[in-house]
Amino acid sequence: METLRGILDAAARGVFPEPDGGITVVPQPSARDAGVVSFTAHSVVFTDEDPRWVRRALAASDCDPLAASMNPRFLAAFLERTCRVTECVDAVLVGTPLAGEPAVVLKEVTDPGHPRIAYALRRRDAVRAWTAEAGGVLVIGRGVAGRLEVSVEVGADVRHRGLGRSLVTAARHLVAEPLWAQVAPGNARSLRAFQAAGYRPVGSEALLRPR
Repeated sequence: METLRGILDAAARGVFPEPDGGITVVPQPSARDAGVVSFTAHSVVFTDEDPRWVRRALAASDCDPLAASMNPRFLAAFLERTCRVTECVDAVLVGTPLAGEPAVVLKEVTDPGHPRIAYALRRRDAVRAWTAEAGGVLVIGRGVAGRLEVSVEVGADVRHRGLGRSLVTAARHLVAEPLWAQVAPGNARSLRAFQAAGYRPVGSEALLRPR
């Protein structure tokens, strides 16, 4: 049986589901995470709901089948069916590990009161965080299907200096496996930073979390 982790690991290597316009339904990797990952002309729905319901709801979205998994009608039905909540549809990027030490000076911190760290703790396991000498916070933890996920926060007083790109580049030096990032498509500055740091766009994602 296919698993979400197996599909994500393959995508990180550049091997994607067949672009056949199809839908793959796989079990949730955990009680916390359900949702949709959309690749080129193929989507993966991860849920413990009946796959027959998923396919009926997709058909009822009344749109191009290639867009059905991210159509607001389907996502609204999915949320209602599962009694879950979501924030937005994110762009998903992945970066490979880099050898050597980061070019920026980092200090690991354990303050769970920092907003970025607190946010990560609600969504990820085994969370670690660092502050940069120049400013900003870098957070890495295990999220969907146990994949490593990264997020950063750069204060308003140190923006426009390339710090975000430096931090997400540094993150690739701290890991030994692919590192994933979820970025709101409207956050063009963040998207540019991740791409400049060598992260590759692989698809879009809508996460549904328990209320």
